[in-house]
Amino acid sequence: MYQGKVQIVGAGPGDPDLLTLKAAKALSNADVVVCDRLVNPEVLDLCPENCQLIHAGKSSGRHTMSQDDINEALIHFAHLGYQVVRLKGGDPFVFGRGGEEAQALAKAGIQYEIIPGISSALAVPAYAGIPVTHRNLASSFTVVTAHEDPSKPETQVDYAHLAKNKGTLVFLMGARSIGRISVALIENGMSKDTPAAIIENGTTNRQLAYRCSLGEATSLAQREEISPPAVFLVGPVARLEDLVWFEADESQEISWRCPTEESLSKAIS
Repeated sequence: MYQGKVQIVGAGPGDPDLLTLKAAKALSNADVVVCDRLVNPEVLDLCPENCQLIHAGKSSGRHTMSQDDINEALIHFAHLGYQVVRLKGGDPFVFGRGGEEAQALAKAGIQYEIIPGISSALAVPAYAGIPVTHRNLASSFTVVTAHEDPSKPETQVDYAHLAKNKGTLVFLMGARSIGRISVALIENGMSKDTPAAIIENGTTNRQLAYRCSLGEATSLAQREEISPPAVFLVGPVARLEDLVWFEADESQEISWRCPTEESLSKAIS
């Protein structure tokens, strides 16, 4: 029996025009697409009419499908001989669990391919007019997950080291962690006056960008009720206000057309 293939594809940070040509080709040839919540639904218009779309969810703390269920679905449809696209926001290997899914596929003997996407760590600051590196301000940048609690004894994030960093810090998935991150950096010696920025719904028609100091970030996030997805950036490059170029257009509506876990259960059964 012919065995299918799974393509783990990055959909980019939100703007559908940032989808790569290779990702677009994969979608146009897909039999099944398992997509995450943060994928812009406009890119799904590239799928064939008979393509089965499955919404895996994967927002913080609220998963439509567990990671094990997703792995099982990818393996199941590949065994049926389908061309399967696992579609993830941003880049699948940047805090996207793409590595875990590739390991599961390899263990099951399923052929797979990785198609990188443009990471929100780079694109979102760019859409806010903030270069993560600048010859006069930052010669390096560090991308950090904001899902780890900096107060945990077992945290893998070294805030003492980050607080001494002279480059740019980019925290992903950090809408609800801005306060804890700011406190951790300041307690470890970073100046409260360090420039910072919070970008909500970056690269989309709902983008909102705020510039502040590190010491002001917590109150700003609370006042503006920052919600996911959001990027929290800390470093001298955040002061470059003259590079703003992108204007959001909130008149454009976005709606989902992905089915839920119930439809997946019916498809597998």
